[in-house]
Amino acid sequence: MSSPPLSFTRSQELFARAQEIVAGGTTQGKAPNTLIPGEYPIYAARGQGAHLWDVDNNRFLDWILAYGIIVLGYCDPDVDAAAIQEIRQGFAFPLTRPVQNELAELLVEVIPCAEMVHFFKSGSDATTAAVRVARIITGRQKIVRWGYNGWHDWCCIREPGIPRHVREDVLTFRYNDLDSLEEVLKQQRDQVACVIMMPLEIEQPQPGFLAGVKELAHQYGALFILDEMRSGFHVALGGAQEYYQVIPDLATFSKAISNGYAISVLAGRREMMSALSQTYVSSTFYTNSIAMAAAVATINKLRQEEVIPHLWRIGQGLLDGLSRLAEEVGVEAETVGLPPMPFLVFTDADPDVRETARAVFYTEVARQGILLHPNHHWFVSHAHTEQDLAHTLEVSEAAFRLVKKKLGQGYRASSVSKVAVTASTRLDR
Repeated sequence: MSSPPLSFTRSQELFARAQEIVAGGTTQGKAPNTLIPGEYPIYAARGQGAHLWDVDNNRFLDWILAYGIIVLGYCDPDVDAAAIQEIRQGFAFPLTRPVQNELAELLVEVIPCAEMVHFFKSGSDATTAAVRVARIITGRQKIVRWGYNGWHDWCCIREPGIPRHVREDVLTFRYNDLDSLEEVLKQQRDQVACVIMMPLEIEQPQPGFLAGVKELAHQYGALFILDEMRSGFHVALGGAQEYYQVIPDLATFSKAISNGYAISVLAGRREMMSALSQTYVSSTFYTNSIAMAAAVATINKLRQEEVIPHLWRIGQGLLDGLSRLAEEVGVEAETVGLPPMPFLVFTDADPDVRETARAVFYTEVARQGILLHPNHHWFVSHAHTEQDLAHTLEVSEAAFRLVKKKLGQGYRASSVSKVAVTASTRLDR
């Protein structure tokens, strides 16, 4: 028997009002429509640790964590204390606060490719700056990219409003397929400025793949750039480049770096970072130092405590537990991704069955107070406990059993809007 629906009366009232005064309803694009319509909250009231409460006072154990920016848990006292101290001293001046240098020195210590850094506010800013640096250094225009790299013209996942000539300068290749990358580079010859990519999404890189991408990029005179917005400070302190031992020319970071405060970073070799002096990259808010202080506190905590091993341990427990439960119950599903960024994919050969399983499972776990995104990989935080893991698996077992029952009764979720199961569908930069 399925759990009764939760009440989202206040969320729905606020969203109805927002649609009259905020383009798209929220600043995360059409966020409610990327979940299970009517089964997930829209407005948050507060958060603490691994939990959040919505405006209707529903309490959720959260595995979405603002799309990965919360790595220590909501309202971490050490990070918030550092931010509050910065606020009390003043954080917006025509001058730069010294905490900039403290953060830069820390990043140079922990990020393998970092000899110099530059600070921004959003991930899209940092990836766009990386591409511009590559164009300055190589004198070339074209970009080869893979994954989600932001919303700016060169990487926007939707075409309206993007000049055709911009799209013509951007190409892609197939993940874990070096031949497809080499084919693109061969066709473009001396025109490609960089290969920019996420190191992984839900599929892990095959042995030698990332190193092969770097080698091919250099062979054809292009820079190799890792977009570590998601993997940075989750997979390892130094990101996926540390974990996979592949050092890029440039790399971009954000999300977990500051436990929720708005900052992003471009890091790389000194001679390449120096190319920023040849262009103009600026914003009034780039020197605001609240997020810098928060980032220093976050990184120090990541270094001093067993945070990242905890992410791996809890995440591995989630992956193993879900895989075991799906097999025991008899639901066609597969766990994917690295443990700090896990995900569940329904794998039945029939797309209608897959969609039904997805809709039933995620509806049920949400009704029982577990936030698992249906179309984007999840994240683990230091605040998640073994008890949280056990509770999530208990709820998931009930959800799998409901999936099995519904499918056995011939139920099909034809009324549910179908959204492709891919982490790239989220506009979260």
